[in-house]
Amino acid sequence: MLWESTDPQDALRDRFGLYGFDEAVLWLTKVLAEVWGVDVESCERILISGHNAIAWIRSDRGAFVAKWSRAEGQFVRFAAAADLINALHQRGVPVAPPLESVDGRYREIVSSDSSRLSMTVQQAVDGQPLDTGNETTVRAAGASFAELHAALALHPDHRLIGSEPNSPADLRQRIEQWLAEDDSRIAPAASDRLREQISTLPPIDTEPQLIHNDYRSTNILTADTEIVAVVDFDEIAWDYAVCDLARTLVFLNTRFTDWNPTPANVRRTFLAGYESVRPLTNPEAQWLQALVLWRGIAAIPPGPDPAGWANAL
Repeated sequence: MLWESTDPQDALRDRFGLYGFDEAVLWLTKVLAEVWGVDVESCERILISGHNAIAWIRSDRGAFVAKWSRAEGQFVRFAAAADLINALHQRGVPVAPPLESVDGRYREIVSSDSSRLSMTVQQAVDGQPLDTGNETTVRAAGASFAELHAALALHPDHRLIGSEPNSPADLRQRIEQWLAEDDSRIAPAASDRLREQISTLPPIDTEPQLIHNDYRSTNILTADTEIVAVVDFDEIAWDYAVCDLARTLVFLNTRFTDWNPTPANVRRTFLAGYESVRPLTNPEAQWLQALVLWRGIAAIPPGPDPAGWANAL
């Protein structure tokens, strides 16, 4: 289990109709042979998170990661995300490329007991999560993020952004609404500063696009100082690139169970790498400061704050 304290055997049975690890491996072996033409030799582990599961397998064609979900309302979106990852791979973006099924698709609907599941199989990437203490790698991650934004801007898949892509809500209006309705006032001085900042900012001068929306240490795999793969496109969204950049500057330092704010020097290094590829426009640069402050305030936990999110504002 990734986050939950639920017994994994119960989760396998109740969520996917699989009675134990061994039965799950037999099911995976059958599905991958029939649907992807892959002969599974071993399964190292299965990780469950909510409606989703991931299995690390070795096969006659190499090492792969099989991902499946029972969230039927997301099946169309999952298929679009798999197509997007393949398109990014074709453009040379470092991702974990999906394996084409025998029917020529990158995401398939399979069955387990009485459950319908959406599954994709991706090449396993040998890499470690980004070490934010390595300045060279952090700068490379910033540059890679800018390149990812450039590639995502060329792929406006309506399955990911709706039948008619609308512009996101006005940035000033969005933050004003949050301040009025959702701000807990846990950092009142920072909230007041944010309100003052946005009152004089110019309109944003770029177009909305697809954004990754979860670009942080856990999802940036590295080898030495090279970025070898960006993973986890489950949160992909339609927004301004500078909004994605602000979110990353705040959450870059976070991992699954190590949720710490990003130090100021790491933010500066990452931003320098980003702007070496995609310099911000003047309005973007002005908005970035406000967006980072907004994200930072929203990240402060209620109650104890041992990681120091409030101090990181």
